[in-house]
Amino acid sequence: MDILVYRAKRRDKEAFSSLIRQHTSSMYKVAKAILKNDDDVADAIQESVLACWEKIDTLKKDQYFKTWLTRILINNCNAICRQRGRMVSDDALIESGIVEQSYAAVEWQEFLQCLDEKYRIVIMLYYIEGFKIREIAEILELNENTVSTRLAKARKIMEKQYL
Repeated sequence: MDILVYRAKRRDKEAFSSLIRQHTSSMYKVAKAILKNDDDVADAIQESVLACWEKIDTLKKDQYFKTWLTRILINNCNAICRQRGRMVSDDALIESGIVEQSYAAVEWQEFLQCLDEKYRIVIMLYYIEGFKIREIAEILELNENTVSTRLAKARKIMEKQYL
């Protein structure tokens, strides 16, 4: 991946496209956890890809491309929330596409719905995207202890929900 980032920084469109294809699924999951609405998710991803292409030469360490891209995406998701003049409610309806998902995926989505956004995004980044606490703290611009606390609290909330 570092080679692709290196080439993308040199304005190689094929390398950049390959990088984005590799991260599209994780971008969707993160954006969906914040926005819920597929149209807003698509807008956030599109804006993030554009911003990433325009500013890729500002990326200091190639190995942090995914962290950097995720930070841009989260900023765009938050901008969409502010622009719409609303915060997405936790009881927003689950899209109709969920019928095609497995039972475990549906159950996971229901668990996530019981969490406030600040907990949901930490859970998504940690368990689904595989980021370390240090990386999540960097992405969300939080203290590592805050991230750990949010993870612990989210686990307790989900545990109560499950029982």
